[in-house]
Amino acid sequence: MAVLPIRIMGDPVLHAPAAPVAEIDDDIHQLVQDMYETMDAAPGVGLAAPQVGVGLRIFTYSYTDDDGAPWRGVVINPELWIAPLEPGEPDPDEESEGCLSFPGERFPLRRSERARVTGIDLEGQQVDIEVDGWRARILQHEFDHLDGVLYVDRLADRDWRTAQKISRKRGWGTPGNSWMPGVDDLDA
Repeated sequence: MAVLPIRIMGDPVLHAPAAPVAEIDDDIHQLVQDMYETMDAAPGVGLAAPQVGVGLRIFTYSYTDDDGAPWRGVVINPELWIAPLEPGEPDPDEESEGCLSFPGERFPLRRSERARVTGIDLEGQQVDIEVDGWRARILQHEFDHLDGVLYVDRLADRDWRTAQKISRKRGWGTPGNSWMPGVDDLDA
């Protein structure tokens, strides 16, 4: 297994819809194992294949709840359903999220409280996940990556402008920028 470089905001692979996985072969198995290692090294709670430069519809997730119960897996060729959003502004303390492709920053973002994802796992078996709270947020965030959407693209105008300024200041708006989890210092 290997830690892969994570693509930064300006990389074109992050802004294009990912292609479906046609066949789960040894290369896909290796990619998923590398994605788990990269996600853990970052550390993150989810990682989509486009974030490591692969334009395929795959994401991994990992979360430990308040009781210490682990929740970890992979979804290939996912489909997403969400409950309607609650109206109003997001709570900056309860609804802020970050992204490994926009490292070191967090912004408030309203997401649906409930989500369902279906797809397949590495063995080609059906996956059907129905969750709420932070787990629903994780699924929505990673699914967005597969459609070429970063969470900063969904921010309210004021926060979106702040994110754009940060991106320009750090030089993230150009293709090919990446960082290596466990190696690169992201304190900018």
